[in-house]
Amino acid sequence: VQLVESGGGLVQPGGSLTLSCAASGFTFSMYDMSWYRQAPGKGRELMASISSAGGRTNYADSVKGRFTISRDNAKNMVFLQMNSLKPEETAVYYCKAVRVIGAREYWGQGTQVTVSS
Repeated sequence: VQLVESGGGLVQPGGSLTLSCAASGFTFSMYDMSWYRQAPGKGRELMASISSAGGRTNYADSVKGRFTISRDNAKNMVFLQMNSLKPEETAVYYCKAVRVIGAREYWGQGTQVTVSS
């Protein structure tokens, strides 16, 4: 089982970035997917989630209207489009898979996003 995030990097305040998470080793379409982030010295917090078929999405209040989660079940991938990024959103971003039935879960290794001028 693997979840591999990519797309992180350095971006200026107000800029945009799209993160990708490639899944393998499990039946992707049977899992809800989420993006979390963890800033230095803080706990991991949920940013966005999407249901297994992609019909339902949820967002943390802090990112509503700026972040968009999506998935492509044919390619076993989930994405996070991030707009209007702020310096305080500098963090390691993780994707997480949770099985719809049984609640088995997997985490990726994370990708660093740095928002700075």
